[in-house]
Amino acid sequence: MTSVINSTTNYVEQAYDFYIWTLSLADQRTKGWPLVDSPVPTLIYIGIYLFLVWIGPKYMKHRPPFRLKWLLVPYNLFMAGLNAYIAVQLLIASTRLSYSYICEPCRQRYHPDELQITNAVWWYYFSKLLEFCDTFFFILRKKDQQLTFLHVYHHSTMFFLWWIGIKWVPSGSSFLPAMVNSGIHVLMYSYYGLSAFGPAVSKYLWWKKYLTILQLIQFTTALILGVNGIRTGCDFPLWMHYTLIIYMLSFIVLFGNFYVKAYMDKGSQVFFGMDVGCGQGSTYLENNKNIYNNYLKEKQY
Repeated sequence: MTSVINSTTNYVEQAYDFYIWTLSLADQRTKGWPLVDSPVPTLIYIGIYLFLVWIGPKYMKHRPPFRLKWLLVPYNLFMAGLNAYIAVQLLIASTRLSYSYICEPCRQRYHPDELQITNAVWWYYFSKLLEFCDTFFFILRKKDQQLTFLHVYHHSTMFFLWWIGIKWVPSGSSFLPAMVNSGIHVLMYSYYGLSAFGPAVSKYLWWKKYLTILQLIQFTTALILGVNGIRTGCDFPLWMHYTLIIYMLSFIVLFGNFYVKAYMDKGSQVFFGMDVGCGQGSTYLENNKNIYNNYLKEKQY
């Protein structure tokens, strides 16, 4: 028993020493920034998020759903504006610095444009905390069918992985996925914010059907860049290249499975009208039940 305790203590001490060593490699430019110094706040927020995902549907089971239109419009438009700010800040600064889209090492430089990128990456990290509201809107509106493994996995892991990003590599090649994803989120949140005004506006919103396709292209491109970074010896943390590849593979599999079920199994009408994101939109099935029922009848024959 004593040997087991000593062995366990030794492993804990080694793990702690390794953690302290990794802290010595952290980017000094973000030291002292909100939520950055320790992983504890980020992990606590993720724990609270997962707890609410578990308890929320149980709490709402025998209660009427909330409409929340008064909240959804400003929330979505604010999130669209925040993502636009992040994307523009990253685009301007990276262009001035002639950043490479293939491989850009992370240097701890205090050039104003470098600090602009670092600041924008922090806001991108923080936006992943705000995006937890997407899930809470699902729960409050009793759209439990949208609480898929893909949705919860995506929201909970992105927040933690971008804590790693802002802690160790808040500039360099980190700018590209943050910039591209923010651009896609501008389209997504704009759609949900504007569609909340009703049919008079939503009939002009044509880009919803392209969002999942754009996401799949984004994940595939990031995967290719990660593989290329390892192949060419890009001066960026090697373990982050491998983490990126594994993470993108998981997204491609999960989003690809989602695409097959929504598009190939149910037909293009369902896929092109589906709720792709945040819990604010209505699915094609909810707004077009008669069309879908007719589609199923035709399929039976």
